[in-house]
Parts: sequence; structure tokens; C-alpha cells
Amino acid sequence: MNLTAFWPANNAVVTAPATRIPTRLASLLLAATALGDYLFWQEPAGPNVLVYLVFLVGAHLALLPRYAPVRHTAAFWVAVVGCLASGGLVAWYGSGAAELAALASGLLLVGLVNQPQLRLVGSVVSTALVGVLPNIALVVSSLRVPQGVGGRLRRGWYYGRLLGLPLLALVIFQALFAYANPQYAELSGRVWAALSKGLARLLDAISVPHLLFLVLCGVGAVGALVAVPVHFFLDYESRFGEFVRRQRDGVASFAVRRPNFSHSDRGALALRKEWLAAVVSMCLLNALLLVVNIVDVRWLWFGFRPAPGFDLTQFVHEGTYVLIFSILLAAGIMLWFFRRNLNFYRPGLPLLRWGATLWVLQNAVLAVSVGLRNYYYIAATELAYKRIGVYGFLLLTLFGLGTVLLKIWQRRSAFSLVRLNSWAAYALLLGLAAGNWESWIARYNLQPRFTRLNIGFLLTMPPRVLPVLAAREELIDQAKELVEEGDDGYFHAITREAAHRKLRARLVEFQAGYPQRDWQGRTGAAGRAYQQLRSRALQKQRVATN
Repeated sequence: MNLTAFWPANNAVVTAPATRIPTRLASLLLAATALGDYLFWQEPAGPNVLVYLVFLVGAHLALLPRYAPVRHTAAFWVAVVGCLASGGLVAWYGSGAAELAALASGLLLVGLVNQPQLRLVGSVVSTALVGVLPNIALVVSSLRVPQGVGGRLRRGWYYGRLLGLPLLALVIFQALFAYANPQYAELSGRVWAALSKGLARLLDAISVPHLLFLVLCGVGAVGALVAVPVHFFLDYESRFGEFVRRQRDGVASFAVRRPNFSHSDRGALALRKEWLAAVVSMCLLNALLLVVNIVDVRWLWFGFRPAPGFDLTQFVHEGTYVLIFSILLAAGIMLWFFRRNLNFYRPGLPLLRWGATLWVLQNAVLAVSVGLRNYYYIAATELAYKRIGVYGFLLLTLFGLGTVLLKIWQRRSAFSLVRLNSWAAYALLLGLAAGNWESWIARYNLQPRFTRLNIGFLLTMPPRVLPVLAAREELIDQAKELVEEGDDGYFHAITREAAHRKLRARLVEFQAGYPQRDWQGRTGAAGRAYQQLRSRALQKQRVATN
């Protein structure tokens, strides 16, 4: 007889949690949370971004085993280099482009660690963002109350109830003795004042926004370091290939990759009809685009002189947008014609390819004309962020047209074009982050040849531009018209006295506030600007003394 069967099971046995966070990962999560709070609480972007990204890269390299597949992918090391480069650019410039590049690089790193096989930049970033919630759920599910804590809480509650009555008696007799004895009342008042003062300091030290920010740092650390596999975007990408294949479903086909035995009304010559439509479209659009390019080359490329009263703003803004839209539309039409089995129609494929190549080259010429429009507008007015962005977009457009040629001649798929262009966009973002655009804009706009000066735009730039503004302050008096953009979106005139006053206020504010900053928010460019302004001020004092 089994005697143990008569005894009840021990319900107090604590089962081990289904998931446990490794000690190394838990230590890195705590370190990342504390580091994020120390680096970013009430601090602007600067060297703190570089320090955090270096920590993020080092933490992932420490967590990943040597045989991890992601270590053998080029995209992972591109993301590592991007993190370090963009972090360094934030530490030096602190610009918005550098911050955006740092954020994109960090998300790329996290997403590739989650799914190394991803190929699209958008899929990698989306994987990193979507993986935050599963990561938090995993960490929360792994938390367990330490053994013995429940018993301690019960004992604490017992002794608390036991001591409640003596404490209540103490309070009552304290009030009675203070009421009866003035000397005791004065002494107890001092004691209570000291206790209340200390409690007030403790409550002031506990900041609810700071606690919430600390929790946010913890969430960011979990999202960046914990990797719960997210397969959605990888499964979606697995449906697409790098090259076009012959298909049964669609127009007439040469193979049966995905059989479709349903009734079809398409005739045997459906593919030739589609080819004829493509050839006619190419011929007509090439002829139309040739006329446009001839007009642009004769008008814009050589000796462009706007006529008196010519609206250059409308010429650039509306014309540029329309031409950019036409280039994108041309790329879309190209993708449509070369989407399927027309890539394998041998009798007419050479003619279609050469016609499409000519169309792509003509669109490249059109993109150059758009760049010239933007150049003439900059030369006549001023340099601004959007005008720089136009050139960045045109670079991406030219790269995209090059990938369209790859699609035409190598039978690449639309997925391949999206992949190549997404990585090109990331490279362009890193390139834009490497530029000291604000200083270059200020130097260009502060030229005597411009009759109108948008001083309000220059005064809103980062502090690293202040040495340029201080060195060319006399141009404020030389400009015929000073303007600033108001809240209504229109430009309003501003007096020279007001412009000088605002500039000097910015200089005083920066020179007084920069030494008060902690090292986390001191960018290299701002430090150099502070030293230049100090040297300029000392030089003026020496000249005044002599």
C-alpha cells in the first residue's frame, strides 16, 4: 500500500517562472535605465546621445553570442557604424538631422538584432518599434516576488497593528502635555518643525515627472536590449524576391509558377497587345518629354535671365512640385509596364528596353532642370532648409532612376527597388547630418548683394551660428529691408534697432547660459562658438582700453 497517497499535496511549492531574464541582461537593463536618466533628464541632445549609443552598441555586442547570425550580416555593421557616426555628429552639432539619424540608426540596430534576415529599412524600423510591447511583457512576466517577502509583509502588518494603540496614546498625551506646559510646547514645536522641514525636503526631492521619466528610460532600455522575435515583417518580406519571375496568373505566360485553372478571357496575343500599348506610350511620352527638355535646356541651362516682373517664386515652387510629380509618375509607369511577363517577351523586349532607357535618361535631364530652378531661386533670394531638401530629394531621384534602369535590364522586382532606395535614403540622412547647414545658410544669406534679409530666420538658428551673426552684424544696417516671419505665416518688416537688440539679447543669453550647462548638453560646435564669442569680446575690450 502506498501510504503517501493519503497525505494531501503540498500547495506551498513555488514553481519556477516560465521565463527568466539572464543576469547579464538584467544588469544591462538596470545600467541602461540609470544611464538614460543621468544622461537625458532635463538635458538637450549632445554628447549624451553619443554615450548612450556607444553603450547600446557595446551591450548588444556583449549579449550576442559569437555565432549569432546577425554578426555576419553587412546591414548590422552598417547600423553599428551609423550609430557611432550619428552619435558623434549629435555630440558635435546637435542638429535635428543628426538627432534623426541617431534615432534611425538605433532603431536599425535593434530591429536587425531581432530579425537579421530583414532587407527593407522600413521593415527593420517597424520591427524595432513593434517589438517594444512584447519585450515589456516578457520582462514583466519574469518578475517574481522574492521568497519570504510575503511572510515578512504579514509580520509587518501584525506588528503595525500591535503598535498602533501605543502610537495613538503617544499622540494624545503629546497634545495634552503641550497644552498644559508652555515650555514643553515650545520644545516640541521645534522638534516638529525640524521633522516637517526634513519631510518637506524629502518630498521636494521626489519628483513625479522625474519618476515618470525614469520609467520611460526603463521602457526604452527594455525595448532596446531585450529581443522577443517579431516575425510579421519578415514573413511579409519572404513573399517577395529580388527579380521578376514568369507567372501564370496575369497576362499570357511562359511558365506555371502559380497555376490558375479558372476560366480566362485573355487571348493568346494578350502579351503582344500589352507590349504594343507599352511601346506606343513610350514613344509618345518620349516625344513629349523631349520637347520639354529642349525648352528647358535652351531656357534654363545657358544664360537664364528672368524678365522684369517675372514671378520667380511661382516659377520655382509650383514648377518644381509639378516636375517632381511627373518624375515620380514616370517611375510608376515604368514599374507598371515591367511588372510581370513583359520582361520575358523576347520579340519586342529590346525595343521596349531602349525606349524605357531613353525615358529614364530624359527624366534625369528633367531632374537637372529642377535643380537649376532651385539654384536660380537661391541665387536671387536666400538659402533655406527646404531648398537644401530639394537637392537631397533630387539626389534620391537620380539614384532611383538608376535603380529603374537596373530593373529594366536585370529584371529586378519592385521590392528590390524599394530595398535599394530605402538604404539610399538612410545614407542620405547620414550625409545631411554631417553638414553644418545652419552656419552655411547664415554665411550665404549675410551677403551685401541681397536687398532683403530674413533676420528673424537667422536669429532662430542654434547657438553655433551666433559667431557668424556677430561678425557680420553691420550687414543689418546695410540691408534695404529686414523681415521676420510672424505667427500667421507671413513676413513682416522689422526695424534695424529691433534686429540689433534681438541679436545682442541672444548673445548675452548664450554667453551667460552656456557655462551653466552640464556636460551632457554641451555640443562641440556650441563650445567652439562660445570660445569665439569670448575671444571677440576680449579683443574688443583690448581695443577699447588702448
